[in-house]
Amino acid sequence: MRTQVQDVIDDIRPVVQADGADIALVSVDPDTGVVVVDLHVPGYGCATSTAPLLAGVERIMRDRVPGVASVVQECGADATCDTTAGPCRHHQQTA
Repeated sequence: MRTQVQDVIDDIRPVVQADGADIALVSVDPDTGVVVVDLHVPGYGCATSTAPLLAGVERIMRDRVPGVASVVQECGADATCDTTAGPCRHHQQTA
Protein backbone atom coordinates (compact mmCIF):
# COMPACT_ATOMS: atom_id res chain seq x y z
CA MET A 1 0.00 0.00 0.00
CA ARG A 2 2.83 2.41 0.82
CA THR A 3 4.27 2.03 -2.67
CA GLN A 4 0.89 2.79 -4.26
CA VAL A 5 0.43 5.85 -2.06
CA GLN A 6 3.94 7.10 -2.87
CA ASP A 7 3.24 6.60 -6.59
CA VAL A 8 0.14 8.79 -6.33
CA ILE A 9 2.08 11.48 -4.46
CA ASP A 10 4.78 11.33 -7.13
CA ASP A 11 2.06 11.81 -9.78
CA ILE A 12 0.36 14.78 -8.12
CA ARG A 13 3.42 16.51 -6.65
CA PRO A 14 4.29 18.51 -9.80
CA VAL A 15 0.76 19.96 -9.84
CA VAL A 16 0.95 20.80 -6.14
CA GLN A 17 4.36 22.41 -6.66
CA ALA A 18 3.06 24.44 -9.60
CA ASP A 19 0.73 26.14 -7.12
CA GLY A 20 3.69 26.97 -4.86
CA ALA A 21 3.03 24.20 -2.35
CA ASP A 22 4.71 20.87 -1.71
CA ILE A 23 3.72 17.46 -0.43
CA ALA A 24 5.64 14.49 0.94
CA LEU A 25 4.57 11.16 2.36
CA VAL A 26 5.13 10.74 6.10
CA SER A 27 3.46 7.42 6.83
CA VAL A 28 0.80 4.92 5.82
CA ASP A 29 -1.13 2.76 8.27
CA PRO A 30 -2.48 -0.16 6.23
CA ASP A 31 -4.62 -1.32 9.17
CA THR A 32 -6.57 1.94 9.48
CA GLY A 33 -6.09 3.28 5.96
CA VAL A 34 -4.76 6.58 7.31
CA VAL A 35 -2.17 8.33 5.15
CA VAL A 36 -0.13 11.09 6.80
CA VAL A 37 1.37 13.74 4.53
CA ASP A 38 3.65 16.69 5.12
CA LEU A 39 1.87 19.48 3.27
CA HIS A 40 3.66 22.80 2.89
CA VAL A 41 1.69 25.78 1.68
CA PRO A 42 3.66 29.04 1.78
CA GLY A 43 2.46 31.27 4.58
CA TYR A 44 0.25 28.61 6.13
CA GLY A 45 0.76 25.81 8.57
CA CYS A 46 -2.09 23.54 9.50
CA ALA A 47 -4.78 26.10 8.59
CA THR A 48 -8.17 26.16 6.91
CA SER A 49 -6.58 27.47 3.73
CA THR A 50 -4.94 24.08 3.21
CA ALA A 51 -8.30 22.28 3.45
CA PRO A 52 -9.14 22.32 -0.28
CA LEU A 53 -5.71 20.98 -1.22
CA LEU A 54 -5.81 18.30 1.47
CA ALA A 55 -9.35 17.31 0.44
CA GLY A 56 -8.27 17.03 -3.19
CA VAL A 57 -5.29 14.87 -2.26
CA GLU A 58 -7.56 12.63 -0.19
CA ARG A 59 -10.09 12.29 -3.02
CA ILE A 60 -7.40 11.32 -5.51
CA MET A 61 -5.76 8.95 -3.04
CA ARG A 62 -9.04 7.20 -2.21
CA ASP A 63 -9.86 6.86 -5.92
CA ARG A 64 -6.50 5.36 -6.82
CA VAL A 65 -5.45 3.31 -3.79
CA PRO A 66 -7.80 0.68 -2.35
CA GLY A 67 -7.91 0.79 1.42
CA VAL A 68 -7.13 4.47 1.92
CA ALA A 69 -9.66 5.82 4.42
CA SER A 70 -8.30 9.32 5.01
CA VAL A 71 -5.39 11.65 4.42
CA VAL A 72 -4.27 13.80 7.34
CA GLN A 73 -1.70 16.50 7.62
CA GLU A 74 1.45 16.16 9.70
CA CYS A 75 2.15 18.85 12.25
CA GLY A 76 4.16 19.05 15.42
CA ALA A 77 2.88 19.03 18.97
CA ASP A 78 4.02 22.64 19.33
CA ALA A 79 2.14 23.82 16.24
CA THR A 80 -0.85 26.10 16.43
CA CYS A 81 -3.35 24.26 14.30
CA ASP A 82 -6.78 25.18 13.11
CA THR A 83 -8.29 21.71 13.03
CA THR A 84 -11.41 22.90 11.19
CA ALA A 85 -9.35 22.13 8.08
CA GLY A 86 -9.36 18.51 9.11
CA PRO A 87 -7.41 16.69 11.75
CA CYS A 88 -3.67 17.01 11.70
CA ARG A 89 -1.79 13.96 12.88
CA HIS A 90 -0.98 15.46 16.26
CA HIS A 91 -4.52 16.58 17.02
CA GLN A 92 -6.02 13.35 15.71
CA GLN A 93 -3.92 11.42 18.24
CA THR A 94 -4.65 13.77 21.14
CA ALA A 95 -8.34 14.34 20.50
